[in-house]
Amino acid sequence: MLDSGDSIAEIARSIGVHEMTLGKWVKKARDDGEESTRPLDDDERAELERLRKEVVRLRMEAEFANYPEVRVMPMVHESLW
Repeated sequence: MLDSGDSIAEIARSIGVHEMTLGKWVKKARDDGEESTRPLDDDERAELERLRKEVVRLRMEAEFANYPEVRVMPMVHESLW
């Protein structure tokens, strides 16, 4: 994960978690010997890309849902226009 050259802070921001939280996860993984030095295979890379896009979409949906001025307009049949 950290082989990308990005800092923990940069990665934490990109995945939407607090920097200290990610730091603790990385430390635990290292302590448990789970840190992998192998690169992602094609399936893992594709899943990572899909999940990143999903995170962006879900953040936008959550932000949109928090706008109080947003009102859902009822469907009006175009013959009533």
